[in-house]
Amino acid sequence: MIGGARQPREDGPPPVPPSHQGCAIRSVRLQLPAQRGELRDRHEDGHHLHHLVWRLGPGVRVCSSAVLGGGIGPRDWILNAQVPGGYPRLDPDRHLAEIAVSEGLTGPGVGLMTAADVAAYTTGHDGGVTATVTTGLGVRGWAAAPDVEAATPHRPGTVNIVLTLPAALSDAALVNAVATATEAKVQALLDAGLDCSGTPTDAVCVAAPQPGPDGGEPFAGPRSTWGARIARAVHTAVRAGARLS
Repeated sequence: MIGGARQPREDGPPPVPPSHQGCAIRSVRLQLPAQRGELRDRHEDGHHLHHLVWRLGPGVRVCSSAVLGGGIGPRDWILNAQVPGGYPRLDPDRHLAEIAVSEGLTGPGVGLMTAADVAAYTTGHDGGVTATVTTGLGVRGWAAAPDVEAATPHRPGTVNIVLTLPAALSDAALVNAVATATEAKVQALLDAGLDCSGTPTDAVCVAAPQPGPDGGEPFAGPRSTWGARIARAVHTAVRAGARLS
């Protein structure tokens, strides 16, 4: 079974404001990847775009740095949506909610955004873990950048990582899984010959079953069983995406 974030609404995506109601968003299903995410095709404001949708169902919780539905908690779906370069809107959470509504998604969910070509997603698999990555490296650099760089406006190029795994993780292990995935991303970028740690808008999303009375797996560091699998899956997917970018 299955990138400061705002708290999700318990009754589903936030309502679409009047200024955006009637926005033309048309999408159709293209294929069903092995990681149970659906690649979707849509036409929006004259642009031909793609997005990935995971319909998680009950009993799944997600730890994410996403702009919509970030944090830790039960989630019914994940959406990774492509937007045009030079993205003009200042309400990405509401935009993602609009796309979610167009897909018939209900309940709390997670929404990520990228200017990368979502149809060019890459995957890595290891021991039941699947990493699905969309890689946009047009605006890249080092995390510990000087203030002058940190203040520069950022475009949504973005490396988005969505991880799904069959093992329940504790709260601490979910946070640890995000750290492990980020370490593996940086390793993969360096192994691909890039002089950077990522982009300023990278996001990570980890989806796992809700834990039972035992509290779930306590560790997800790179030398733990599930952390090692996470690291290898992410490394494979990010390195493949970096070589395509």
